[in-house]
Amino acid sequence: MVATHVAAERDADGSLSLAHQLASGRASALFAVLAGVTLALGTGGRVPAVGRERAARSAGFAVRALMVALLGLALGGPDSGLAVILTYYGVLFLLGLPFVALRAGPLLLLATAWCVVAPVVSEVVRPLLPDRGFTSPDLFSLAEPGRLLAELLFTGYYPAVPWLTYLLVGMALGRLDLRRPAVAAAVAVSGLVVAVAATAVSRLLTGSAALRATLASELPIPVRPDELMDSLAGGLPGTTPTGGSWQWLLTAAPHSATPFDLAATVGSSLLVVGVCLLACGALPAVPGRAVEVVFGAGRMTLTLYSLHVVLKTPSVPPGDDPEDLARHVLVLLAIGALFAAARWRGPLEAAVGTVSTAAVAAVRRVGTSAHP
Repeated sequence: MVATHVAAERDADGSLSLAHQLASGRASALFAVLAGVTLALGTGGRVPAVGRERAARSAGFAVRALMVALLGLALGGPDSGLAVILTYYGVLFLLGLPFVALRAGPLLLLATAWCVVAPVVSEVVRPLLPDRGFTSPDLFSLAEPGRLLAELLFTGYYPAVPWLTYLLVGMALGRLDLRRPAVAAAVAVSGLVVAVAATAVSRLLTGSAALRATLASELPIPVRPDELMDSLAGGLPGTTPTGGSWQWLLTAAPHSATPFDLAATVGSSLLVVGVCLLACGALPAVPGRAVEVVFGAGRMTLTLYSLHVVLKTPSVPPGDDPEDLARHVLVLLAIGALFAAARWRGPLEAAVGTVSTAAVAAVRRVGTSAHP
């Protein structure tokens, strides 16, 4: 994530930089898949919670989602130059709540169907919606609720309706026994297969000169047909051109929310999760604790993401030059390591957790009083 925000997109020769080749479109997709894992683990893990307990845990996540969404709107105010994901993230949690009763198999089937159907729905619906209006939604966006809702669901940089694919895949993961090495290996291998297959099929289907000429002419800044694929490698602004050719659905450009983009980035997310599970599972206890400290940033992503947005504003060090990438990463890793070593929660995680836990407890009390 930090690499896509700080590292130069292009090298001196004009080619896409290695950082963006590896992470563009994939970092945010992994972020959303892990949101689904969180939702599944928090609502029962392998066996979904039932009855009042499911209602209580869902209420806690609903409160958490609203707080994260409001934080995202607040972070949209500073001049960071980033498309802040947190408001979309909160909407994704809300959209995922109706599916918390499902187990891994149905969730995976639903995610597969959603990956195909949601981008088609988006192509139909987006021309009917207000034009995209916000670089990144902020608190002032609440004055235009219709435009804001359209952007969060369909027209924005992380459109929640097609992106629900990522959340459903993550929920399916969270319903598996992720401690088993065989499961982790299957996740990694299947992710690699899906990512490679989606990319290869997309390239095959978009190989025609006529198709590339059509798509090249419909870009916001038109390019020559022979430059199309290089241009798309840098990504699109969350969607394909609104009202453009339906052939856009055959592309796999980062941040295009097409079926092939969603499938390829789901695959890369599964590969990363599977490999990390295998690596950490192979470590004995003492090195495992060391890894937990060194990569403690993963325990406080809400706080550190918010800090990263602030650090990206021009007036705040360590700076916004691509050469500052290492400093950005080291600052975030150092803070994460300090908190992990002290066994502290991140301040934003603690605040959101306290309020959402109170909501869970309140629903449990109501259920208990209603059924003495």
